[in-house]
Formats: sequence, structure tokens, C-alpha cells
Amino acid sequence: MFYEAIVQVLSPIYENKFSEHSYGFRPNRGAHEALIKGSEYVQTGRTIVVDIDLKTFFDVVNHDRLMYKLSETIEDKTLLKLIRRCLQCGIMPDGLVSQRTEGTPQGSPLSPLLSNIVLDELDKELEKRGHKFVRYADDSNIYVCRQAAGERVMELISTFIESKLKLLVNRDKSQVCEVNQTKLLGHTIQKSEILTIAKKSVERFKEKVRHITKRNRGVSLEQVISELTPVLRDWLTYFRKSKSKTLMRNLDSWIRRKLRCFKIKQCKRVITLQRFLAK
Repeated sequence: MFYEAIVQVLSPIYENKFSEHSYGFRPNRGAHEALIKGSEYVQTGRTIVVDIDLKTFFDVVNHDRLMYKLSETIEDKTLLKLIRRCLQCGIMPDGLVSQRTEGTPQGSPLSPLLSNIVLDELDKELEKRGHKFVRYADDSNIYVCRQAAGERVMELISTFIESKLKLLVNRDKSQVCEVNQTKLLGHTIQKSEILTIAKKSVERFKEKVRHITKRNRGVSLEQVISELTPVLRDWLTYFRKSKSKTLMRNLDSWIRRKLRCFKIKQCKRVITLQRFLAK
């Protein structure tokens, strides 16, 4: 409740200041809007993506710099002190309580708003340079026309992030590549602007299904189905914009096969197995 109260105070103040290219944790904006905008950029011929990955973003946000940015807009010193106290709440590495000197309190309603405040400076810099981009939380994709231009942008923006924002760029995971060789919010934007489901998203989904349908769980088939249903519903809802009919059909067959294997494992007697297979 305490964090939520601060968010309710700060959100209206900063919402009008945020960039149009920012889609994460904002009212009437979300992943699907970011994906649609990315597809529009690809449609104009910007098929090279500068995919910048920030290393453990929530753990390395500098408190002093964040408080300075907040003080530029917020004049209430009492509120600023409360936010500082939230940032410095105790953590327990190796079981010892210590004072937090960087990072934001993960899992709290305050973290998404603070991340947008920190990265809004990046948005404004990209806008000033005339780049076409979308950002969802700490996931940023910049769309350009040529590989050489993308590599130049990667170097310049990475330097800005590390020197000005005091954040760390994960050079191993960041890349400049064709749009269909990377992913954005679990999707892959094809050169034809069509959205498909990224391979890693499918792998993670299958891993969840495997865990639920594990044959040695010792639960009923009805319980397995009740656990699987919300997972399927949420996954299908999130990827509803993708064009993946063949993939969905194959996943449907695979899930049904997993459920049949689960039921067969429970058939201890031959007659029970025969009746199930006949049915």
C-alpha cells in the first residue's frame, strides 16, 4: 500500500513527460502496441535492429543520480525522503541485513515507474538523434536501414548509457542483426512485418507444460487439466497477434499427446488401459 500510494502521486506527474516510444508499465499501452509500432518501422524498410540489452538493470540503478532526476520535477522534500528510504530498504545477502546503495526494490509497484523515469533520458536522447525505436521497460530496439548504421548506433548509444546514465550494457547479449534474427517481447518480427512467436518463447512454454504434465506427480488428470488451462489461456492471449497457425496446431497435438501419456501412466490394470485406449 505504501509503494502504491507513492506511485499514485508520481504517475500523473511523469506520464505527460514520458516519450511516445515508451510502452512498458503505462496506462493504455503495452507489449502489443510496442510490437505493432516495431512492425510499422520494418514496413518502411528498417529491417536492421539494434537490440540493446541492459545488464541486471534493477540492480545497478544509481540512487544518487535517480534522486537528482526526481528532484528536478518533485519539490516536496518529504516525498523525496520517502522514496530514498524505499530505495535503501534492507536486503539480505548471505543472511545479513545491509543498506542498499544501488538498484530499485524489485517486485514493488514502484520499480516499473522508477525504471521509466531513469530510461526516459535514453528515450529523449534517441529522439534527439532522430532514431526510430520502441522501448518496453529495459528492452530497447532501434530500427535502421543498414548494418553499418546499426553498428555505429550501437557503439554511440552504448557509450551514452554507460557514461551518462551509469548503467551497464550487456555486450554479449546486445546485437545488431536483421529483424527476423532477434526477438521483441517474446515475438519475432519477420521482414514481411508479420509477427511470429520466438523460438525461446515456445521452448519456455513447453517447459511449463512438461512440468505440469509430469507423469510421476501423483495427481489426477482433472487436476492437471485445471492447472494447464490458465497457462494455455494466458499464453494464447499474449500471442494472439502472431501468425502461427501451423505452430499452434502442432502444439495442440503435442499437448494432447502429453495428456494421453499422463493418463496411460495412471492405468495400472490392462483392462483399464484397454478401455481408455478404446474410448
